[in-house]
Amino acid sequence: MHTSSPIVPILWKAVLADLITDPDELCDLLGLSELDRTNIKKTCEGFPLRVPRSYLSRVKAADPQDPLLLQILPRTEELISTDAAQLDPLQEQQFSPVQGLLHKYHGRVLIVLSGSCAIHCRYCFRRHFPYEDARIGKTQWQAILDYIAADSSISEVIFSGGDPLNSTDASLAAKSADLSTIPHLKRLRIHTRQPVMIPQRVNSQLLNWTSEIRLNVVMVLHSNHANEIDHHVKEALFKLRDNGISLLNQSVLLKGINDNAQVLAQLNERLFECGVLPYYLHMLDPVQGAMHFEVSKERAMQIKTDLQAMLPGYLVPRFAIEEPHALNKTTF
Repeated sequence: MHTSSPIVPILWKAVLADLITDPDELCDLLGLSELDRTNIKKTCEGFPLRVPRSYLSRVKAADPQDPLLLQILPRTEELISTDAAQLDPLQEQQFSPVQGLLHKYHGRVLIVLSGSCAIHCRYCFRRHFPYEDARIGKTQWQAILDYIAADSSISEVIFSGGDPLNSTDASLAAKSADLSTIPHLKRLRIHTRQPVMIPQRVNSQLLNWTSEIRLNVVMVLHSNHANEIDHHVKEALFKLRDNGISLLNQSVLLKGINDNAQVLAQLNERLFECGVLPYYLHMLDPVQGAMHFEVSKERAMQIKTDLQAMLPGYLVPRFAIEEPHALNKTTF
């Protein structure tokens, strides 16, 4: 078993409370003096800037094309409206039988636990999601429990958001304990970017409640580039793995960031070194404000062919397209 060294002892809530939200500060810290800050600020009006300070240590200074910077830097292309893009590309609100819960696929339901994230990825498919309409209070939570308990075909619950790990461990522990009392539930899946963005989030409280519940816990991380995974992130991932949590990763194929087989191979090798198995590589959801990240399916298929020639099969993620009314994701 791996013996991990301590993560820098900074409370994750303190990191979350001190995010970079001012484009001027971001540009000053990274030495991006040549960027048009007026247009950056205009773009932020629709979807604010949010970046953890520790993330910047992984970004190459004075490089406007750095792949990590491009994921979080507001760009004027976001203001371009196209017919192919939508505010709700997956039409998720049609699949919400009770407030805060989405039931789209057989056997599993998704709970929108939080409307906030530690970082605002500029390609986010839920950047226009009406989180206020999905807010979960005591009444809504009981309705969710009743809905799940009444449908014995549901074996898995997914905590999503926003980022569900923006919620406190006390809240997560209580909700997980409630779900554990439903006999037909087998798994709890957590979709999160927090261990990659704020590795301090992997604290003793998180490890305690995930090990104490009856359900098998699967954590699906979100990393798009190997440069996101520094030694602090690696230590956090080892802690999760050593705690018995199954770790998967899903990425989004993004133009100018990871639309290259060599870049993806480096990411997947790095993930596996940290105990994480590549899971999905998503084609960009056609959300308004993010279409400049789109990669064609033809290009994606060539990347997959190249990747298969470079890696063993278990390190090649499934390339996936999610469509609003399909019974499952389309993979190729």
